[in-house]
Amino acid sequence: MDFFELEREQLRLAQKVQLQDGFSTVKTIGGVACCVKGKDLMACVVVCEFPSFKLLGFGQYLLHDPLPYYAGFLAYREMPAIIEAYNQLNVEPDVLFVEGEGIAHPRRCGIASHVGVVLRVPTVGVSDRLSCGVVDEGKIVFHGEVRGMEIVTREYAKGVYVSPGHLVSVERAVELLRQCMVYPHKMPEPIHLAHKILRKMNREEK
Repeated sequence: MDFFELEREQLRLAQKVQLQDGFSTVKTIGGVACCVKGKDLMACVVVCEFPSFKLLGFGQYLLHDPLPYYAGFLAYREMPAIIEAYNQLNVEPDVLFVEGEGIAHPRRCGIASHVGVVLRVPTVGVSDRLSCGVVDEGKIVFHGEVRGMEIVTREYAKGVYVSPGHLVSVERAVELLRQCMVYPHKMPEPIHLAHKILRKMNREEK
């Protein structure tokens, strides 16, 4: 992998990221999750009604021999499977939660931003790891810019890091995260549902 070229591409994509809300109301909301299956990678994208979280549909895709994982370049490993899964949806989400960073990324273009720009859909990144910056009074600050927030979603558990991906403001990303939490889950419900489907698929294929 040519990391120099990938970094340049991320910097170019970061310039296309918009932090103005690209929607007025949210009637459908989606979630993206991926898991490793042997040497393969499986992606699942779900769409739910909002705020009931009734499942409207999902798509899944098994990617053979994905690229290895490298910190800061998760999109290049998971994006091919995510796009194929997304293209199977019959209903598109108004907003899509992606497991990973949005602009809370060293080059301001984590997987949630990458997905949002490529698919032209509002995205929110949610991660259980902080990949850049420091947390100051709950705000993720990097190079003097607020890139997201640390939010405790479950009692006695470490917080998650939420950041806008594309076409979502920091404030709206945090608001949507809070509205999508279902006790006792740590991740927002759309991502939890995507993981649930992945686990079921793995069990059925054994």
